Amino acid sequence: QVQLVESGGGSVQAGGSLRLSCAASGDSSSRYSMGWFRQAPGKQREGVAAIDSDGNTDYADSVKGRFTISKDNAKNTLYLQMNSLKPEDTAMYYCAASSRPLSVFIYCSGGYCLSLYYWGQGTQVTVSS
Repeated sequence: QVQLVESGGGSVQAGGSLRLSCAASGDSSSRYSMGWFRQAPGKQREGVAAIDSDGNTDYADSVKGRFTISKDNAKNTLYLQMNSLKPEDTAMYYCAASSRPLSVFIYCSGGYCLSLYYWGQGTQVTVSS
């Protein structure tokens, strides 16, 4: 079991920045790939960014160049730095951990594959225009 607790969400104006954090604990969480998903009302959950145990990263096209994922292994904490935020970034953001490889980590929007992840409780990000 892996426990994930997010923090850092909030409300900002378009063009602003936020940094999300995810504290991980439990079953050797450092050996899992970790990442961020988001879900807006009425939409499917979508992968945003992921990082594997070697520090390799992957991003959704919609956030490339604006978001940066990183982790502090000593603190067992995952981060998502979000810059140049847009109203379409508004969503509940979820931290996730999984043994799925980095190449497919963010490519899961529903169904059975969601059960292959550990999830945090989510943190709301609201971007106003």
